[in-house]
Parts: sequence; C-alpha cells; structure tokens
Amino acid sequence: MSRILVTGAAGFLGSFVCDRLLEEGHEVIGMDNRVSGQTENLDEAFYHDRFSLYEHDVTEFIHISGELDAVLHLASLASPVYYRDYPIKTLKVGALGTHKTLGLAKEKDATYLFTSTSEVYGDPEVNPQPESYRGNVDPYGPRSCYDESKRYGEALVRGYRDKHDLDVRVARIFNTYGPRMRLDDGRVIPNFMKQALTGRDLTVYGDGDQTRSFCYVSDMVDGLVALLESDVEEPVNIGNPDERTINELAEVVLEVTGSDSGITYEALPPQDPQVRRPDISKARSELGWEPQVSLREGLERSVEFFEAEV
Repeated sequence: MSRILVTGAAGFLGSFVCDRLLEEGHEVIGMDNRVSGQTENLDEAFYHDRFSLYEHDVTEFIHISGELDAVLHLASLASPVYYRDYPIKTLKVGALGTHKTLGLAKEKDATYLFTSTSEVYGDPEVNPQPESYRGNVDPYGPRSCYDESKRYGEALVRGYRDKHDLDVRVARIFNTYGPRMRLDDGRVIPNFMKQALTGRDLTVYGDGDQTRSFCYVSDMVDGLVALLESDVEEPVNIGNPDERTINELAEVVLEVTGSDSGITYEALPPQDPQVRRPDISKARSELGWEPQVSLREGLERSVEFFEAEV
C-alpha cells in the first residue's frame, strides 16, 4: 500500500483517479478548492476509510503530515468556461500550484506526476502530434492562460528533476470524457449531450471539419496509472488516436441519445485548433498502454449520467 496525494480530487478526472487508487489498496489524500470540482464526484471514495479530503487551494503552502509515496497534481481549470472566467487563477495553479506540490514531493521524497495537456501543442502544424513536437502556441492569445500554465508547469517539473533529482512523470492528456463531467463544462461532449437530451440543436462552431480525439475516462485513468508505475521521466501523450471531425461526433451523439435535434453552425472561436490527434507510440512501447473503449461505447456508457444531470 502506498500513501498518495491527489490534487484536483473532486474534479471529473481526479475523482476517477482517486477511485482507482483506492481500488488498488492505496491510502489516498484528496485535495480540492472546489472552484470547479464537485464533492459528489467522491461519493464512492468516501466509503473507504483509506480516503480523506482536504479543502485547500494548492497555490497556498501545503502541509501533509506523515510520509507520502506519490504526489499527483491534477488540479487545473481545464474547462474553457472556467479558465476564461478565472485566467489568473488558472495561471497560478499551473505556476504556484505546481511549485508548491513539487516542493512537497521533494520534502517527502515522493514520485511526482504532473497532468499536462495536448494544448501545449497549440494549433498544431504536425498531425498526429508526437511528444517531440514543440507546438504552435500564441503566448498572448485568448487561450494562453491555460496553454501557458501547463507549458510552464512542465518546465518547473523538468527543473525539479534536474536540480533536485526528483522522480517525475508528465502526462500530456488529450480530450477526455465520461460521467461526472459538468453540464456547464463548456467542452464539446457535455455541450452536445445537454443539447441532444433537451431537444435543442447541437451547436457546431465553424464548419465542423476540425478534428479532435476523444479518450474515455477509464482508458485515461489506466494510462495515468501505467505512467505512474513506470520509470518514464519524459512527457508521454495519453489519449485516443481515433481522430474524428466535430460533425462526426455530433452524429454519434445524436445516435446514442436517440435525439431528433438538428445541428446549428456558428462562428469558430479565435485560435481554435484545427486538428488534434495524439501519436501514442511512446505510450504503447514504454507503458504497454493503449485505449480500449471506442467513441460510441464511451458515449453509450455516459448517456445515463448526462440524462440524470439534465
């Protein structure tokens, strides 16, 4: 059994990571300031006497009594709705929050895992994106608070690895979806699900030919755990290489929900990436991981949750 701290524990992805670690017999200390996280996401975790939750902002000094074997820094305002509303807080979580959690890992001699993002690649000129691609990012653009928070976070992780010989992991996460996503999340799958289940037209921005690659949450958690248990200290893409246009996604959502909704097209937001697809060769070879859940199957697994939320 290991003792593990998970920041962003009440979030969509963080709560599933807590559940998996508890299932594997670890003691889990969850931390969340509940800006975007929801305590009900941890209903299953609270059944375990090996789980505790602390309401705390990771940009402030962090004190944890006793030993820690790992620190998983998942705290982030990943939703476009939230990082546009809280740009400074988003930057502080990536900078100060990463600094504070790295300092804690150094103090405890713990393994450190940082969840970065495919957004470090910006609007890529290379498709699919390998970890070696340095990206096409505007540091002063409308999305820069999120993109740059993660790019800076990666640089901090590298600094602690090189200066303090800290045992680190960096996961570049691609679009993840599933139950526990907020309906007001602002990402495309919750938007489409909410619209389809309430009989409203699905809103597609631009011509809908831009692409994304969607990874079901259980596959993502498998990938993160595999990375944590590996000895890979360089960034690794974790995502599903099944690239779909937004138009294709809309059609699958309509089919799995049985909705009669139509599709409405609106102007594309500025600097919205045209393509997004992970090259997961490294994850396959170094971690023995690749996603197992198809887009249709993942959406079918998610419908009941979104119906209840609506």
